[in-house]
Amino acid sequence: MNEAHDIRIRPGSPADAPAVLDMLDSAVAWMNDRGNTEQWGTTPYSRRPGGAERVERYMTGNTPYIAESAGTPVGAMVLDSGPSPVMPIAPAGEPERFVRLLVSDRRHAGRGIGAALLAHAVEETRRAGVRLLRVDCWAGGGGRLVAFYEQNGFTRTDTFLDGAWPGQVLARRVA
Repeated sequence: MNEAHDIRIRPGSPADAPAVLDMLDSAVAWMNDRGNTEQWGTTPYSRRPGGAERVERYMTGNTPYIAESAGTPVGAMVLDSGPSPVMPIAPAGEPERFVRLLVSDRRHAGRGIGAALLAHAVEETRRAGVRLLRVDCWAGGGGRLVAFYEQNGFTRTDTFLDGAWPGQVLARRVA
């Protein structure tokens, strides 16, 4: 288990889907309250066509992890063996782990939840004998999200557009 402050990371399960969906909904509201309507739009994730089903697939078809504080889910991460096939991101050309989802409960912002989950992703990548960990994120908003990943040891690689949505792929080598 990875612990940052009072954060404990455990494997996720289908039972965590409602908590993850709630985190995604609250993240959309938090972004919208700050004027960011471009990153994840304005519709709560739970009301998007296929949104709840996508979270359920994350919890069953990928490798989910839940960050908890005092037994309450405060963050989630989903690892996979590559980028989403619906995203315009080229395969790495070598074995990799890919962060498909990273979200934290904004009521617990500033506690290192995202950083703890990314550190756990590094550990899991190393444990699997894989040397490459990648993630993609929104590249808008002045690059603040890209900078977050860079502060956590990732390096910019490829940029892409998903429609009008600007994206950035970042990579981290794992020893």
